[in-house]
Amino acid sequence: MPTPEELEAKLWAGLRSEMTVMLGMVDESAPSRPMTAQFEGDEDRGPLWFFTSQDSELVQAGGGAATAVFVAKDHDLFARIEGKLVEDTRPEMVEKLWNPFVAAWYDGKDDPDIALMRLDLNSAEIWENASSLVAGIKALFGAKPQQDYKDKVAKVSLD
Repeated sequence: MPTPEELEAKLWAGLRSEMTVMLGMVDESAPSRPMTAQFEGDEDRGPLWFFTSQDSELVQAGGGAATAVFVAKDHDLFARIEGKLVEDTRPEMVEKLWNPFVAAWYDGKDDPDIALMRLDLNSAEIWENASSLVAGIKALFGAKPQQDYKDKVAKVSLD
């Protein structure tokens, strides 16, 4: 059974590898949509950064409580990350996070359409998939699957 620290480490590894989350405002003023997370450094802590356009619903919502949902490609890890989303279009951050994938969407780093959103992290709930072959066999013999799931969930503070 993984510890909360191990699940958090798996979350950061998955985020850095796959980078895609469903990001939206808690109040639904900007419904969740797939976004690519950018990282300021190598440390496994927030914030998460997202490039978008000035006319996106995320920018128009004006910031506030937001949720990012992560699903690993192999479905072995799931997470709901909560935090506060704010616009932070400081030129030095655009410069630091700029890469060829971001460049493909804009007409340079000075494009007036660029909006950089920062998700200041508060907490996450992380689930490791317990639907393994072993869990299935245990269920066949009368074991309750809830225990396998209970041992593979962690709520962690990220602030």
